[in-house]
Amino acid sequence: MPPPARWSPRSPGEPDRGVGLSAPAQGEIWWAESEGQRRPVLVVTRSEAIGALTGIVVAPVSRTVRSIPTEIGLGEKDGLRVECAASFDNLQRVRRSALTERAGDLGLRREEICGALRALADC
Repeated sequence: MPPPARWSPRSPGEPDRGVGLSAPAQGEIWWAESEGQRRPVLVVTRSEAIGALTGIVVAPVSRTVRSIPTEIGLGEKDGLRVECAASFDNLQRVRRSALTERAGDLGLRREEICGALRALADC
């Protein structure tokens, strides 16, 4: 089932960047499929551990942007077509096999994950 148009991870004509990738990495945005639903998520688990784990921690991505310290704002520069946010207040464990297509990457902004985790734990 294709995702709703409002969540299309690529611009029209843009190639599928998920082809040939074997494992996600911290800071990447992936499409996760679970219980008949498909949504983008930000990978939080450290890259070095992902290959050894069946479940990884992700921050779900939502179109609701609250601009609070426990969110990382995302948009076109990160591979998503709409302005949205990864919510660290709602971290989830998902099976690695549920990640089906790479949508984007935080790139040099990866350190924002540490800031959002610090805000989550209030330390």
